[in-house]
Amino acid sequence: MDNLCIKCKGKGLCGKPCKILAKFKQNAPKPKLHFSGKSAPELFVGRIGYPYINSGILTPSENDNISNFPSAEEWSKQNFSVANILRLRGQLIYGKSKVNIKTDPRQPTPDNRILRVTQELALSSKPVSTEIFLKKKPTFQFTIDKVFQPMTNPAPLHRAILEENPHVPKKVDYLINDTDIKSVDAIKELYTSNIKIDHLQKLLSIGLLGKKTARRMVPTRWSITATDDTISKEHLKKIRYFQQTNQITLYSGNFLGNYIEALLLPGNFSFEAIECWISGSTYSPGETNNQQPTTNNQIFTFSQDWENFNGRKTYAFNVSGGYYAMRLPLTEHLLKIKRQATVLMFREILPEYYAPLGVGIVRETAKRTFASKPKYFDTIKEAMQNMQTRIQIPIKTIQEKSWLLNNYRKQKSIFDF
Repeated sequence: MDNLCIKCKGKGLCGKPCKILAKFKQNAPKPKLHFSGKSAPELFVGRIGYPYINSGILTPSENDNISNFPSAEEWSKQNFSVANILRLRGQLIYGKSKVNIKTDPRQPTPDNRILRVTQELALSSKPVSTEIFLKKKPTFQFTIDKVFQPMTNPAPLHRAILEENPHVPKKVDYLINDTDIKSVDAIKELYTSNIKIDHLQKLLSIGLLGKKTARRMVPTRWSITATDDTISKEHLKKIRYFQQTNQITLYSGNFLGNYIEALLLPGNFSFEAIECWISGSTYSPGETNNQQPTTNNQIFTFSQDWENFNGRKTYAFNVSGGYYAMRLPLTEHLLKIKRQATVLMFREILPEYYAPLGVGIVRETAKRTFASKPKYFDTIKEAMQNMQTRIQIPIKTIQEKSWLLNNYRKQKSIFDF
């Protein structure tokens, strides 16, 4: 559920100075109609007006160094703060044009030529120097969202020219030219070839994967979740045949005010994701009927989604993209240890996460969680008590509301049929 910050986008609806807008202003680029810069590569495909949508390229007009830090993975490696990330994003210019999702970039129109350049950028695994010509100077503006990274300084794009050849991995080159393979199968093959998640998302979003007759552009927010979902489902095909873990195990991790506790219990695979927003965090959605006090008498809002051994049939609307962003690192971990487990992942968002930076932050926090030293317990009660030392939400609330804890041991495995 969106809060006032997400609806406002710096318009001052709360009556207070906007600290998110202030961070962007600190390094806002000078308005230009023509410039060259290294695109990460980074691109964005919108969804408003679907199937006629805006798509385009994000490029720095002044500081090429920021192209080295385009993703949540890089932000996590560098241990950037929210302020650091907002400053970096504030220097990007989003040159965009309107296209149909089924547009054939080979047709000789100005917008199609832009799309062709955008697709060439999407192929690259390294920053590409790009010359940008805008129709109008950029508008100082930012868009924040729970799924994708902050979008800044939009302007209509007149022309884009690559100033160097993209660095295209061989497997990417092979599969984008294979017009007989389904996009789902292409994603799986690229992932096993160590192509990064954010690269896969771009290839899917800009319409470079899949059978020839089915290829089309996919809005960025949809491609992010689709990639996470596709890969983790592929992992689960193997995980469901693994032996069960024989220990109650707890992992803990945090990044930028996002705290995740992952509780692994002996049992058949099932998964529940719970999110709690503490009052004052960006995701705190204001007054709802689902608010309760924390152990420190702060207000929090609670949401959850889950799946049993057989998986989900519908989209996780409550936790939304964060559900799939948490499930992917979990399945990577289970695949690594060759075990299945009944898993509760609890995410607590604190006020220090004052600007949404995209669902990649959730994925990286989950990765940090499973990279932490595991803690082992004899009982669930002991594990929950240990969890309480790091979170503000009363564990009693989690125990009462958790679908997984209330249904533990009631599931059947594939071997029971």
